Amino acid sequence: MVEMLSDQLRVDQAILTGESCSVEKELVCTVTTNAVYQDKTNILFSGTVVVSGRARAVVVGVGANTAMGSIRDSMLQTGDEATPLKKKLDEFGTFLAKVIAGICVLVWVVNIGHFRDPAHGGFLQGAIHYFKIAVALAVAAIPEGLPAVVTTCLALGTKRMARLNAIVRTLPSVETLGCTTVICSDKTGTLTTNMMSVSKICVVHSVHHGATLAEYSVSGTTYAPEGFIFDKSGMKLEFPAQHPCLLQIAMCSALCNESVLQYNPDKGDYEKIGESTEVALRVLAEKVGLPGFDSMPSALNVLSKHERASYCNHYWENQFKKVSVLEFSRDRKMMSVLYSRKNMEVMFSKGAPESIISRCTSILCNDDGSTVPLTTDIQAELEARLHSFAGKETLRCLALALKRMPLGQQTISLDDEKDLTFIGMVGMLDPPREEVKNAMLSCMSAGIRVIVVTGDNKSTAESLCRKIGAFDHLVDFAGHSYTASEFEELSPLQQTIALQRMALFTRVEPSHKRMLVEALQHQNEVVAMTGDGVNDAPALKKADIGIAMGSGTAVAKSASDMVLADDNFASIVAAVAEGRAIYNNTKQFIRYMISSNIGEVVCIFVAAVLGIPDTLAPVQLLWVNLVTDGLPATAIGFNKQDSDVMRAKPRKVGEAVVTGWLFFRYLVIGAYVGLATVAGFIWWFVYADSGPKLPYSELMNFDTCSKRETMYPCSVFDDRHPSTVSMTVLVVVEMFNALNNLSENQSLLIIPPWSNLWLVASIILTMLLHILILYVHPLSVLFSVTPLSWAEWTVVLYLSFPVIIIDEVLKFFSRNSCGMRFKLRLRRAELLPKREIRDK
Repeated sequence: MVEMLSDQLRVDQAILTGESCSVEKELVCTVTTNAVYQDKTNILFSGTVVVSGRARAVVVGVGANTAMGSIRDSMLQTGDEATPLKKKLDEFGTFLAKVIAGICVLVWVVNIGHFRDPAHGGFLQGAIHYFKIAVALAVAAIPEGLPAVVTTCLALGTKRMARLNAIVRTLPSVETLGCTTVICSDKTGTLTTNMMSVSKICVVHSVHHGATLAEYSVSGTTYAPEGFIFDKSGMKLEFPAQHPCLLQIAMCSALCNESVLQYNPDKGDYEKIGESTEVALRVLAEKVGLPGFDSMPSALNVLSKHERASYCNHYWENQFKKVSVLEFSRDRKMMSVLYSRKNMEVMFSKGAPESIISRCTSILCNDDGSTVPLTTDIQAELEARLHSFAGKETLRCLALALKRMPLGQQTISLDDEKDLTFIGMVGMLDPPREEVKNAMLSCMSAGIRVIVVTGDNKSTAESLCRKIGAFDHLVDFAGHSYTASEFEELSPLQQTIALQRMALFTRVEPSHKRMLVEALQHQNEVVAMTGDGVNDAPALKKADIGIAMGSGTAVAKSASDMVLADDNFASIVAAVAEGRAIYNNTKQFIRYMISSNIGEVVCIFVAAVLGIPDTLAPVQLLWVNLVTDGLPATAIGFNKQDSDVMRAKPRKVGEAVVTGWLFFRYLVIGAYVGLATVAGFIWWFVYADSGPKLPYSELMNFDTCSKRETMYPCSVFDDRHPSTVSMTVLVVVEMFNALNNLSENQSLLIIPPWSNLWLVASIILTMLLHILILYVHPLSVLFSVTPLSWAEWTVVLYLSFPVIIIDEVLKFFSRNSCGMRFKLRLRRAELLPKREIRDK
């Protein structure tokens, strides 16, 4: 800036700093060291909005050299990070691929001696035959439906989160929330309403027995003209306008005001035009109401929201005629407006309390409406109350005054701003949201640390944190609160220690937010960052999960993973709980699918080792993997949250999807599934009344049947009954196993099947589909199956049901921490891929 063309120039820099209050600009150079945007009061930034005043300035930077350009460059330098779930699933997939490849090669190599068996018709044909078995083994082992099921589960979570006002932009971020360890939350608009509100009023009550001040508190934390005024004892004032000082404060607030308060029917919200402090005074005038109407509060409630927005303000504006205005200036720190009404001229003034009080010679008493001289004692009382409001409570204070002017006066000058009558002082703040305290306490009980990040000054931010009430466990903020410049001056070791204790980070710029995210990530924290301005975009992109505000800029939303439709911190906490539930469900259906696939591998491997015919054809394995496994696995994604989901600590980033004890449980359940399937196959040949009742040795030597004399036709080995029994056992045992996965460790007696009706429905649908391919002729031919008798179905149920009993026993051991002891004895590295070491 090179020239000032008005008394003052104020600029809204929220797009860069996120702070709702405008900044007053001046020609004097900034002398602050390590000045942030808010400190650079002689610079105008591209993209910011002039709120009031005129000035002339010289362009010193364009494009990439502007504040906006540096934000763009910072975003380009930030790459996309893989989510914890994606990393673990990739690791698990790689591990699974290696194990499957190893087993396939092993099966093929073990059977090299059988390549020359006469039944194959030559070495090459034998090699091809066992290669087919190896392929069938791979088909059995690979969970083909897993990607589809994971995607479906995340999509279901996205839908549930949308109901909680959390709009997910990238699917994997749904789960990332579940392992978040630190939430870096913006103060303005997320923890607060971003709507300046008058919360305290101070007037002189009486001077008859010494000066006594009356203090009132005002409810309501938004621009909605809804709220009440309470006296110091907490009693609600039924008719505030009957109190002389409150009435005059309402008149001054409505008339000495350049802002507009209006209702937006599209958004269903009240909006401001102009300075937020002036709009707060307009809302106060609405809460005080009008005099002379006993039914005032209830009468106002009858009005439509559009009429109600400024009804009382318009009443006063219609009662008075504006004559002259003396604009706000930096040296006076006040503004005055001259009004005329019924042969009466009145000047209303508002401004900084020290400026107004020093110009007052009299005061208005609230008990009887009398005007008495302002004594030094009363002035001292008012100044003490001002220090309490501005210091301890960090309220933004304004004093209001009036002056009767000579009749017919048409202009006012600086000389008129003296001998004023003090009518009251108001304290206002950007109030914290009511639900934030409980949400923060939920975070703490869930092992998630909250760091408040703001461009505001340190004392104001600390005061707000105390008002929220969630930081009561901190005796003071020493060692927990840092400005950006203080943090940068620390040594690397001190910064590391400070990060572990930090609860508040103030006077920050976009680069500081990104630096904070990177520093926390280097300490292996999973960081969620909230923001709404263009200034927040680089940090949102860098964070493990960037959370933009619904009311924020398009740039912030495009850089984020999730958008909060209601701008509410409490919605983040609800989304974290949903993210944890999604991860738990993901683990459950992975466990279900892998244990089923282990069962199929065991089935084929055991059949190959025993030398009996192939129990399942590749097409049957694909049907089981894609259709009969897929539906219940998807339904497991509908499992309800555990009641203690927000009382557990966040899981570690490096924690494998499958732990040692869980893997052992997979093996036990999978082994039973495979053995039961093989048992069903052998039962039909050896014991079934409808079968050939062969000796077991004949079954093992089936491949030499055509080379020797037998008591039975060799075509019996081509019968579709045994593979149908095997396939049906596999399907039914997996349906019972799906019920096991309603909870990782809770018994079916605690969480019954009907707790997830989607799972019950999927099991019924899967069984109907299986019956369809058994009993509809073209399908039965396609899948090489045949209808089963009731006796065969009975055996299928006998072989399948024990899987529930086995898993109940394993769950019992898990609940009684035997699983944990086993985990310590079992060398995890032998079973699972290594994970990153995380010392915390």
